[in-house]
Amino acid sequence: MIAALALMAAAASGTVAPKPLFRDPVHDGAADASTVRDRKTGEWVMFYTNRRADLPQEDAKDARWVHGTAIGIARSEDGVYWRYGGTADIPKSCTGETLWAPDVEWFEGRWHMWLTVVPGVFRDWNAPRFIVHLTSPDLKAWTCGDRLELGSDRVIDASVIALPKGGYRLFFNDERMNKAIRTADSRDLVHWTVGDRLTDTPGEGPKAFRWKGRWWLISDAWKGLLVQRSDDAEHWIAQPGHILGQPGLHPTDRAKGQHPDIVVAGDRAYILYFVHQDGEYEAKTNPDWRRRSVIQIAELKEKDGIVTVDRDAPARVKFSP
Repeated sequence: MIAALALMAAAASGTVAPKPLFRDPVHDGAADASTVRDRKTGEWVMFYTNRRADLPQEDAKDARWVHGTAIGIARSEDGVYWRYGGTADIPKSCTGETLWAPDVEWFEGRWHMWLTVVPGVFRDWNAPRFIVHLTSPDLKAWTCGDRLELGSDRVIDASVIALPKGGYRLFFNDERMNKAIRTADSRDLVHWTVGDRLTDTPGEGPKAFRWKGRWWLISDAWKGLLVQRSDDAEHWIAQPGHILGQPGLHPTDRAKGQHPDIVVAGDRAYILYFVHQDGEYEAKTNPDWRRRSVIQIAELKEKDGIVTVDRDAPARVKFSP
């Protein structure tokens, strides 16, 4: 009887997700996920940076593999098992050859995407970059909106929320300000007023979300993920230390977690993060293997305003609309 109840409880809490959660079958460089539920089909759709991890490097400084990148798509019925869905239909007229870090949100009766664009393919990381706004009725066909004017020629990694008192807030990385996480506000999703700097240390890939009566902001500090919390989306408190800073024990999860995405499902929250494969056996004989990256998932836990995550525990996934 006890064993049967335990099995029922486990089933109710969700299905254990595989490790990795998703691996890109084309270039093996999935990163920077943004995951939403298709309101028409009920499917879960993951948009991600499709890094060309399989591209040979001319030398150690050759960064062409992170350029020339499309936005990949993965699809899932349940958030547990994912299949490759090709690349997003992004107009080149308002973007370019290199697309990074999509943020996809549902506002005002349609889908919105904020997308980092690098105008070309470069051997280094020093090119200008900007954020473009696109819209779609169905997550398939995207229409060009505006290029955001944020007072810098090096801005990346958008995350947008609807504010409690109306309007919208954009969180982004300003590389000209020592890679600070900054904000910008808008009433109409077109005109933006740049606001505060939220981090004292460098970082990127911010993800803002509402969970358990608070606002949260998790960003990639390159030594794990920085967690900040707020009661009003205005004043933020940084949590000591970093989550996902220590490599995991399981194959494909043996490096720090990077660039988070969050799926809130009722009172539960799941973090999707990407992991470079430099900690894997294959990297010992093939140095290029370290550039490969996969998407992993784990469940967040919160107690007394502190968020934790056990990446080695089985991730029982139960996404809800």
